[in-house]
Amino acid sequence: MLVGVPKEIKVEEYRVGLVPASVRELVHHGHQVIVETGAGAGIGFADEAYRAAGAEVVDTAAEVFARADMIVKVKEPQPSEYEMLRKDQILFTYLHLAPDLPQTRGLMESGCVAIAYETVTSPNGGLPLLSPMSEVAGRMSVQVGAHCLEKEQGGSGMLLGGVPGVAAARVVIIGGGVSGTNAARMAMGMEAHVTVIDKNLERLYALDLQFGPMLNTIYSTVDAIESHVTGADLVIGAVLVPGAAAPKLVTRDMMRRMRPGSVFVDIAIDQGGCAETSRPTTHANPTYVEEGVVHYCVTNMPGAVARTSTFALNNATLPFVLALADKGYRQALADDPHLRNGLNVIHGQVTYKAVAEAHDLPYTPAEQVLGL
Repeated sequence: MLVGVPKEIKVEEYRVGLVPASVRELVHHGHQVIVETGAGAGIGFADEAYRAAGAEVVDTAAEVFARADMIVKVKEPQPSEYEMLRKDQILFTYLHLAPDLPQTRGLMESGCVAIAYETVTSPNGGLPLLSPMSEVAGRMSVQVGAHCLEKEQGGSGMLLGGVPGVAAARVVIIGGGVSGTNAARMAMGMEAHVTVIDKNLERLYALDLQFGPMLNTIYSTVDAIESHVTGADLVIGAVLVPGAAAPKLVTRDMMRRMRPGSVFVDIAIDQGGCAETSRPTTHANPTYVEEGVVHYCVTNMPGAVARTSTFALNNATLPFVLALADKGYRQALADDPHLRNGLNVIHGQVTYKAVAEAHDLPYTPAEQVLGL
């Protein structure tokens, strides 16, 4: 199979779909790889590193899209990219279609086979291709939240961990999954007072066992979210409904009642955000103030630490890339129900129920389309 890696064009996005070591692995399996010039430059991989791994380096994304049987990316295709996709071409990347009707329609019109990293599952019910970036985003959320609390950034002027004789900041994390757990770990490491809110009692029990009395765990209700959010200095939205739009758990009224200069970091913004006041931002202009609260809602947070993120992502995606290349998409999807859960759009049909429901589009099970 001919596998193509275009340069990412989303604002301030430096990650790359395949690192040279992954390219070498594909070549070792008998495949060809073409890489757009400069695709890995942002994280220290020159074109020569890709050539040394066995790839062909080409001048334009148009050539990559025109020639490749499978496109491996990081972020969702932008309009200029999904217009270049063609029937039966595999697209393997993060898609986040539930809040993005134009992209969904663009993929449908192209006739491509769009497989989303974020909905591929694991035998134990996890999300193995989302987890690496959730880990990064969770850890980053505390880092950027602490920075946004500084006065110059519009914050209230608090040091997250305080100092002897001065109270530490109160951090509330909504969602105790992978990103929420990593956020809690970092916030506790910085000596903040940390509360995690989740509706899964088993998850709260596991967090209590993991972190002990340093962490306050609260069962999620409207009342619990309201009382803890309005008293927090830093709120981190780490809510996830796989493949679906995030629920709006934090209302505008709650934001209005927070102390001016408090900070809200919305990790769920890729799926539409979990606050009524959330709207997507970029690394070039990451924050805005609404209802007196500093909002950080960057849709590709891990892109800020692109080198770490790219290696972490490649470690998780490479086995699936190899399966798709070795077997072709039909056999790979037939053999692996967990990879099949990643199929969102194929030949103009939406095969992920939450995406279809989000946009009021017809839903066709993947098994039906594939004839399984």
